[in-house]
Amino acid sequence: MIVFIIFFFSFLQSCVCGDMIMRRHSLRDGDVIFSERKRFAFGFFSSPLSKLRYVGIWYAEISEQTVVWVANRDRPVNDKSGLIKFTSRGNLCVYASSVNETEPVWSTNVSDSILEATLVAKLSDIGILVLLDLVTGRCFWESFDHPTDTFLPFMRLGFTRKDGLNRVLTSWRSPGDPGSGIFTYRIKRVGFPQLILYKGLIPWWRAGTWTGQKWSGVPGMTRGYIFNSSFVNNQDEVSITYGVTDASVITRMMVKETGNMQRFTWIARDKRWNGFWSAPKEDCDYYAHCGLNGYCDPTSTEAFECTCLPGFEPKMPRDWLLRDTSGGCTKKNYASICREKEGFVKLRSVKIPDTSNATVDMKITLEECENRCLRNCSCVAYASAYHESDRGATGCLTWHGGILDTRIYVNSGQDFYIRVDREEMVGWNRKGALGKMRAVFILISLIAAVMLLTVVLFCFSRTGVEDLLEIEEHSEEQEIDV
Repeated sequence: MIVFIIFFFSFLQSCVCGDMIMRRHSLRDGDVIFSERKRFAFGFFSSPLSKLRYVGIWYAEISEQTVVWVANRDRPVNDKSGLIKFTSRGNLCVYASSVNETEPVWSTNVSDSILEATLVAKLSDIGILVLLDLVTGRCFWESFDHPTDTFLPFMRLGFTRKDGLNRVLTSWRSPGDPGSGIFTYRIKRVGFPQLILYKGLIPWWRAGTWTGQKWSGVPGMTRGYIFNSSFVNNQDEVSITYGVTDASVITRMMVKETGNMQRFTWIARDKRWNGFWSAPKEDCDYYAHCGLNGYCDPTSTEAFECTCLPGFEPKMPRDWLLRDTSGGCTKKNYASICREKEGFVKLRSVKIPDTSNATVDMKITLEECENRCLRNCSCVAYASAYHESDRGATGCLTWHGGILDTRIYVNSGQDFYIRVDREEMVGWNRKGALGKMRAVFILISLIAAVMLLTVVLFCFSRTGVEDLLEIEEHSEEQEIDV
């Protein structure tokens, strides 16, 4: 037994065991550890455009270098003299030199000392690096809690309320520089939770709120098709995670330095990454494209995709003529609220507006939501909170101020109700009636055109047959004469 213990501790001091770094061992530049099935690798790397050295995780089985996580992204090592090792307190650190180990360029920064002798840094086949005790299995730190620019399957984005940990994606500075860029992708902590891509501190694209099945701003996010998404919103945390229905699918989502969210899948046959999805794509995707109290409709028959919400008009009409919506829309002069015979105009297939200042009540129905909004003079709009939940439409969202980032979809979205006075409701209903009449007229015209075309083709084909029969009769007469 004593011999075994001596052997075990000498083993800890001298060995990198495939997928892990033992507590008393160090990893030098050039050494690499692999996950159990060699799907991922961990060690030092350089981008093709730089000689600076970084510590990170990348796909081991893919020929094209694809880094998914970087430790010292903002403090690279200048040459190949870097070193990775545990401190006496149990933190895994990256040092710029094996000679000078006084100040690390990166650390796991676990606040409490980890005394376990069986502490290791282990790389798993889902691409996560964890500090854990081999004997008890207790986890002290994990890389998934500190993502860089890539969202892998089984990773979480979002925040925990107790410890304040916030998992955020941050773009690279450039294609060759893993340093922290200006674009971040995060769940906003204020108001009803929503996922937003920021450029610096300014919203750039809003994935929107959770509908019960997907994000409201990602209409192509089909439930259970290839990816299984799970959203959590409770007293402990607000987060989103996803898995894959087919384990052979290699996929990743990332925030690009160009300001796009992109999802890729690996095509093994062609040895390349295939762009599966990206956003923003069109003008209506960009945050608040139509300004305050405006909405974007790419299906509009008008020359301009931006329109003011019912009851509103351009604040600066001349600017709108020039396609400048920065001034937004303001209430029409005659429009007022809290008078008799008020009501709501329903917009269909809507990506509901920014919910930062919205009020939520998950315990009432949509009908109760309407009555509550109508009784409150400050309430300007309402909608269902989760309109695609397994129990049907649930919860109530109400807005009490300016409305931002609303748009129309073709085959997605939900009903959104805007408060208007009697005059506006009459005008809107008239407009809706005219729209229905126009649609009926177009339908009748199409049916008439099809019927006319059918008659013409029938007559033409009948005439052709008669001509053919006449030709045949004439030929028979000539043969008889002969």
